[in-house]
Amino acid sequence: MQRDRLPGLGRFVAGARLSCLLATMQEAAGVLKEGFLVKRGHIVRNWKVRWFVLLQDKLLYYKIEGGKKEPSPKGRILLDGCTITCPCLEYENRPLLIKLKTKTNTDYFLECCSREERDSWALDITGAIHAGHPVQVQELHRMKNSFKLLENISLHHIVERMCDSSTGIKLTRNLEQGNRYKETFTGSALVDWLISNSFAVSRFEAVTLASMLMEENFIKPVGARSTEATRYSDLSEQFLDDSTALYMFAESSKKKSSSKEELQFNISELRGTIVKQGFLVKQGHKRKNWKVRRFVLRADPAFLHYYDPTKEENRPVGGFSLRGCLVSALEDNGVPAGVKGNVQGNLFKIITKNDIHYYIQASSKAERAQWIEAIKPLT
Repeated sequence: MQRDRLPGLGRFVAGARLSCLLATMQEAAGVLKEGFLVKRGHIVRNWKVRWFVLLQDKLLYYKIEGGKKEPSPKGRILLDGCTITCPCLEYENRPLLIKLKTKTNTDYFLECCSREERDSWALDITGAIHAGHPVQVQELHRMKNSFKLLENISLHHIVERMCDSSTGIKLTRNLEQGNRYKETFTGSALVDWLISNSFAVSRFEAVTLASMLMEENFIKPVGARSTEATRYSDLSEQFLDDSTALYMFAESSKKKSSSKEELQFNISELRGTIVKQGFLVKQGHKRKNWKVRRFVLRADPAFLHYYDPTKEENRPVGGFSLRGCLVSALEDNGVPAGVKGNVQGNLFKIITKNDIHYYIQASSKAERAQWIEAIKPLT
């Protein structure tokens, strides 16, 4: 009887499901880029990791539950009329931000795990914003490696602006090879600051300008990483656009030795060369829940540390030595033993020499293979 009253209901439901499926397939076909980013909330200004998918006209973001992306997006950012700011220096402890302002004046702050990833996202988002204007896209790619300093530029003026207590470059304590340096800044931080303050329009241009500041003895390298680069004959190669290369103002080149009382973590673990870093999903040891962490792989000494990307403190929440470890990919069919929840695909396992098992999920098979390939030589 009920079936007779609603003869078209089945066709309607089937049609709705088909429309939803077609929309999902169309979105999947138009994906320009996807990956983890850390997003600031609108109401409660906390930071949450979300899976972002860039399409031609919008940026979708999804919640991750139990190591899996939810089927429906948590929200979307319409790119029509958007403006992008990169680098964005509005948060002192989050130097890898991208800021998007929609045409309705809504601000979105998105944080990446490295400078290279941030610049890649910024370029792709900018290309999507201007997708209907091919001339502007060509100009963006041209500017990426352009070099044209401002006319009548004064290095003294730049240094004065750098020293400004409110808008100048932020000076921090940094560690390198067991030594602590006060009032320093990284090479990539200076490049970001020069672009943000309109002294340069591209990273290539900012690196050349920073090299001029170093050549004229306004700034100087400190630590082995940046000092080693000064041996190159080419001026443009002497300054490093790198988050591990340290610099300071020339008049404050006082080095301080580190003290165990001031440092609350093991320096020896963190002084190695960064080999690879990125967002991965990790299973907890006690609650067995899955959380996104920023992983940093270091060599000499070989350690793998992981950080909570929602926190401002740049301190690892965990890590372990890779010496004597075993690393292997897990089968993609079914849920492997030791894994809690319906988490499937792109998993790999690391077993430490103390027989502690770490279950980690990459975003793709290719990414999983890259991590395993990077870790194996360090075990």
